[in-house]
Amino acid sequence: MFIHALGFIAAALSVSLSWPQVYKSCVQRRTSGLSATACALGVAMPFGWITYGLLAGQRIQVLTNVATGLTGLAILSALLITQPQLRSRAALRVSAASGGSVVAAALLALGLAALPGISGHAAASMLGTLLAGISFLSAIPQPLALLRDRDLDLSGLSPLRWRMAAGACASWLAYGVLTGQPPLWASSTVGLISASIVCVVLHKRRERRPVAEVTRVIRPDWRDSITTRNAAMAGV
Repeated sequence: MFIHALGFIAAALSVSLSWPQVYKSCVQRRTSGLSATACALGVAMPFGWITYGLLAGQRIQVLTNVATGLTGLAILSALLITQPQLRSRAALRVSAASGGSVVAAALLALGLAALPGISGHAAASMLGTLLAGISFLSAIPQPLALLRDRDLDLSGLSPLRWRMAAGACASWLAYGVLTGQPPLWASSTVGLISASIVCVVLHKRRERRPVAEVTRVIRPDWRDSITTRNAAMAGV
């Protein structure tokens, strides 16, 4: 009962975690700070885990990743629409290569499962190992983009989305350990570390923002009032 409840919590968080980012990107049309490579993998990785769920008979994986894949596609579309420079051939080549590797691994697993003598669970185990390895790479682009550029505009990132991502990864980590699925808990561990880094960076940048805004907004007004609006006071 506890394991099923934990899986339900993990699935609920995974399905709902992208919606704050969907609202910010698709409704408010704010995509600054998003990594194109991370968004492309946000579409490809769910496809890989859907394939894994079908081969391993994990219905909860299929249902969860269908929802996350659709929201990931919405975020990627909003990013490409609002930032034309990411639609260049060079930029698309990088993001397509990262997502294409996941799709190729999933199709390879499906092809192996169709061969005689190879069961769906064996193909799922092989695919899960590949996805766990790819998850190490897919977790890097977004936190790396934030750490490399300290002046990066983060207005397009939803802090709530990344807090929920940390909670979802922690839940999947526990679920994978309790159900004996090494690919699942290994991938979740990497996702938890990545989401935690993004949460910390967003929190630190938010603490520094009010000071910068006060310095930028109040000081020019003070100088202006002394030099132009109150000339007599300036003379005194």
